[in-house]
Amino acid sequence: MIEPKFDTTFFERYAMITLHTVLGDKYAHLANSDRPDLQDIEHSLGIEVTRSIKENRTEAELLVNELAGKEIFCINETDLQNIRIYGYSYGLDYGQFMGELEKRYWSLALPLKRIIKSKVQKVANGFYGAFDQFELFIFTKDNLSRHEVQLTVYYMTELQNSNAIRYSKLHIAQTDKLYVCDLKTQVVEEHPISKELCRQFYRKAVENDNHA
Repeated sequence: MIEPKFDTTFFERYAMITLHTVLGDKYAHLANSDRPDLQDIEHSLGIEVTRSIKENRTEAELLVNELAGKEIFCINETDLQNIRIYGYSYGLDYGQFMGELEKRYWSLALPLKRIIKSKVQKVANGFYGAFDQFELFIFTKDNLSRHEVQLTVYYMTELQNSNAIRYSKLHIAQTDKLYVCDLKTQVVEEHPISKELCRQFYRKAVENDNHA
């Protein structure tokens, strides 16, 4: 039996809301689709959404187990109820807890360089179709420094340098900030995201959930 495709639409919606709210009208007309995950209505911009976690799989498993732990006494009742109903906690209290669906989302994540290499190969091969521009949005649990993000930009730029089809921007999202990386100029912008804004993103991302 073929296992059905894992539903990642919560994070895709969360990315879509983040881009529009933080970066403005360029991202106002995105739709949650497939190949790539986010597309604008004029088919000129395609954004693939994915996630990364540390290289060491043992560390990754420990992280997932720790975040999914039962010591949730310090979370308020409303947040706890939402996590149980929707299966996701990302955006609530800076992601210190994890719902059942989110556990699987992170447990399937690849290390940052590996996921970038895979996505660069796919866009170059035409896997995501024909768009005027492509962007890559990566959720990460690695708490990267600005220097580490800059090194990632250098890596990705070199990796796709000779490709005819390539990403023009890389977005790296942590719960408390969004790094926006221009892959042509290699300029990195850092946008802080408050807990209040995270909660807004969460509420909007679960609005279309099947449980809503």
